[in-house]
Amino acid sequence: MAHSARLSDSPPAHHRLRALTFLAAAVLLVAGALVTGMTNATPARAATQGPCDIYASGGTPCVAAHSTTRALYGSYSGNLYQVRRSSDNATSNIGVLSAGGFANAAAQDSFCAGTTCVITVIYDQSGRGNNLTQALGGGAAPGADNLAVATAAPVTLSGHKAYGVFIPAGTGYRDDSTNGIATGDQAEGEYAIFDGTHYNGGCCFDYGNAETNNNDDGNGTMEAIYFGNIRVWGYGSGNGPWIMADMENGLYSGQNAGYNANDPSISDRFTTAIIKGTANLWAIRGGNAQSGSLSTFYSGPRPNVSGYNPMRKQGAIILGTGGDNSRGSDGTFYEGVMTSGYPSDATENSVQANIVAAGYTTGGTGPSGGGLHAVGAGKCLDVPNASTTNGTQVQIYDCNGQSNQAFTHTSAGAITVTDAGVTDCLDANNKGTTNGTKVIIYPCNGQNNQQWTFNSNGTITGVQSGLCLDVTGASTANGALVELWTCNGGTNQQWTLN
Repeated sequence: MAHSARLSDSPPAHHRLRALTFLAAAVLLVAGALVTGMTNATPARAATQGPCDIYASGGTPCVAAHSTTRALYGSYSGNLYQVRRSSDNATSNIGVLSAGGFANAAAQDSFCAGTTCVITVIYDQSGRGNNLTQALGGGAAPGADNLAVATAAPVTLSGHKAYGVFIPAGTGYRDDSTNGIATGDQAEGEYAIFDGTHYNGGCCFDYGNAETNNNDDGNGTMEAIYFGNIRVWGYGSGNGPWIMADMENGLYSGQNAGYNANDPSISDRFTTAIIKGTANLWAIRGGNAQSGSLSTFYSGPRPNVSGYNPMRKQGAIILGTGGDNSRGSDGTFYEGVMTSGYPSDATENSVQANIVAAGYTTGGTGPSGGGLHAVGAGKCLDVPNASTTNGTQVQIYDCNGQSNQAFTHTSAGAITVTDAGVTDCLDANNKGTTNGTKVIIYPCNGQNNQQWTFNSNGTITGVQSGLCLDVTGASTANGALVELWTCNGGTNQQWTLN
């Protein structure tokens, strides 16, 4: 399998003088302008402004800034993340196309062509060196966590291809030795952009402040953004997922443990999630990262349980796990920051406007097309060897962004894939309605064994059979076949379409 990419450049402009008779005067004028310019010289300002520039202007500068999709400062021109390929274990840093710009996804595609890559480092853009690397074992789960497949979350920003961090259960990143992150009861703010359709009820998909020893050190030793629909501790209205705060030994949606009717379920494909805290005050805010403004879901005192006032934060940074390395959660991360100080709502509102302007959209063929990701395996639905042979059974395979993994859910309910100019439909073989029916590609015919329903819990059911799209045996291996099976809510029956 191969990848290709194209880059383009624009030509420079130029000027010329028009009249020889005014040459002497022109020279004098230019000289005077040069002297004046040198006298009043100021540093050149970035052509764009990033979220961290906005936070700095608000007096709450970023002390950690992580993204695999774009620069978070208008002047940032360094590396965003590092990938490692499986063919030879070589690594490559992926930077930006220009200062303050978007990720150079073409560089990743070229480096990873014909093999698979994982994300090994997510670099801190703040200059403090708070880089995220593979999380090591902790009190809840010994042994190092998995690394995210680098191609599993394709996305587009203002027409530019990029990749997020697709985190199935067992995957996580961490930095236990940080610089400038809030400790104790110090004030901080955090935001992250998540995939609002990729979540589960496991503990705990977090981004933010955690323990430095990877253990549960008691109430108040964390302050991280949580996203998911677990109900063991706090929860909000509806069936989730919810933005909540993981403060250790509790996910809180408000002051009281348990239910907060003002913390809504989130359905936005790209979700802005915010947690911030200072002394005996904290808040949850959120919104659609593609449009609109932020809402405040809670703002008030710390939880009315012993240990949370004052807080005892330790200043590690986690992504994808709980503070004690609880790693049963799913989610996708695109960007996030941590600040020094408690940001104002006005500052966060400006950051939200910047996020919306970045133009997050799904990859592939538009809002209903792209990679169909198997949540439990962290892999993509795949037509083996890009076959166009009728009756080929589909499988899961490492995500690679190629056309044999680009599926579209049409308005008629079909799931289509196009390769070598041939468009086929996902089909229940021989109109099967029993467990184990093969899911194949077949010429589209509009029948209901080629119609599929995407459900809010992440499952996909066949309209004719009522059975779920299922990875055989809950396998996570490349080449595991896909079939129909009675719906059971397992992660091998959960899918996200990017």
